Amino acid sequence: MPLLVDLAGRTFAVELTGPEPPSPVPGGLILPPGRVAVLHGLGDALFYRHGQNSWSPCGWRRLSETPLRIASPERRLTADDTIWDDPSRHHSSAVAALQGPDGQVLLLGSLGLGTPRLSADHDTLAAWCEVDGAPWFVAYGPEREVFSRYAEQLAAHLGSSNRRAGNVWCTWYAYYEGITEEVLTKDIAELAELPFDVVQVDDGWQVGVGDWEPNEKFPSGLRALTERITAAGMSAGLWIAPFIVLPTSTIARQHPDYVLRDAAGQPVVAGNNWGTGYWALDLTHPGVQEHLSAVIHRAVHEWGFTYLKLDFINAGAAPGVRRTGAPREQAYRDALALIRQAAGPDVYLLGSGGLLLPSLGLVDGLRSGPDVAPLWTNYASEDPSDAMAYNAVVNTLHRLWQSPLLEVDPDVAYFRSRLNLLTETQMGWLQDLAAICGFKAVSDPPSWLTPEELERLTAYLSERPSVVQEGRYRFRVGGREVDFSAALHRGQQYPIS
Repeated sequence: MPLLVDLAGRTFAVELTGPEPPSPVPGGLILPPGRVAVLHGLGDALFYRHGQNSWSPCGWRRLSETPLRIASPERRLTADDTIWDDPSRHHSSAVAALQGPDGQVLLLGSLGLGTPRLSADHDTLAAWCEVDGAPWFVAYGPEREVFSRYAEQLAAHLGSSNRRAGNVWCTWYAYYEGITEEVLTKDIAELAELPFDVVQVDDGWQVGVGDWEPNEKFPSGLRALTERITAAGMSAGLWIAPFIVLPTSTIARQHPDYVLRDAAGQPVVAGNNWGTGYWALDLTHPGVQEHLSAVIHRAVHEWGFTYLKLDFINAGAAPGVRRTGAPREQAYRDALALIRQAAGPDVYLLGSGGLLLPSLGLVDGLRSGPDVAPLWTNYASEDPSDAMAYNAVVNTLHRLWQSPLLEVDPDVAYFRSRLNLLTETQMGWLQDLAAICGFKAVSDPPSWLTPEELERLTAYLSERPSVVQEGRYRFRVGGREVDFSAALHRGQQYPIS
């Protein structure tokens, strides 16, 4: 028998499997754990889809439209949850929302772990978990208000962080895996003259993915590198993918029992990169836990890094048979807690590929979309999780509501004209979005910039403009109107200036 509930003056019919009655909280109701179905009565509403991890597509689609999802099974394995994908029904991870004709929004979201999933059609907004145990929050009202109330409940149930990274320079979008000690030594000297707070070394420093020791391109070792960075007045950051290994890695060959396996005993392929499928680690294995602690302790306490970019961490929640039988999101969260303990409370942890709910209270920032790139769209790809500036902007705009919980990382902004196909307008969108997030990262080596570009970069990094949100995609940034509505039309050609 449906239960009638009042939300902001509107009555909804709700079906619950949990025995407890709903309990009121500011702005909404807490619903008991178990399956939930809300008869929404909003017809062909707009549906808000939240992606499972940093790279998963996120945004609004009308219920009568094709669901927002990653079509390629191979790419979906890397950038979303393959288990609950549905090609015919709108579906979401952790939270979903419906916007009716009057603009009001019905939101339903989980307040805990258990791989929460949601789906919707023209009649019902449904929610369930792989592993029950977490309550749900439901609210109705103006969009920003209901998402704000949900964020408040998440902070109370799972935690939050108010630590700020500052201005970050990273190596990836200039050098990719081609970084060397020699090149970075030159860059560090030039970066010292600019208002950067962190120099983050990205992929390419290690012997291999899973074997976290410096390779031959860093003959002086990483301690010498962090000393150069700190002597230049900046903090040292390091990229690492602690939850995965390549099949060819030493650790995978020497410790095959560390690898997460499926019911048939085969290694779990958690995604594809570096020209191959990579394997997930069983984060509940005592040997893996010792390995993680040692890797993080060495990076922080021996090498001196105070900022860690933890990449591909969604692999920690890949489906598989874990040694302890722990649910996959719990295994993921426990491993992040172990990393936090090994790193210490003062190290900035940035999650990439991260899952929002089980990351809360443990990481300080979370990537909000796919990798950006020095091009707006890729004519050869319709993948909403592919690396391109358009996808990064779209996903970040739809995750800005998370900013009270942790830093929303929109990825880098560009200022260079060298090796860059972005127009001035498109670069402006990236720069404005980073300012709105309060997370400014750049990957342009100073030597690549013209004097004018260097001047614009310096001024940008020094500014902390006021930000006022006036609509879903409209903002005032330092008193200047910024409207991202045009940016959402993927195929549109944009002016140079």
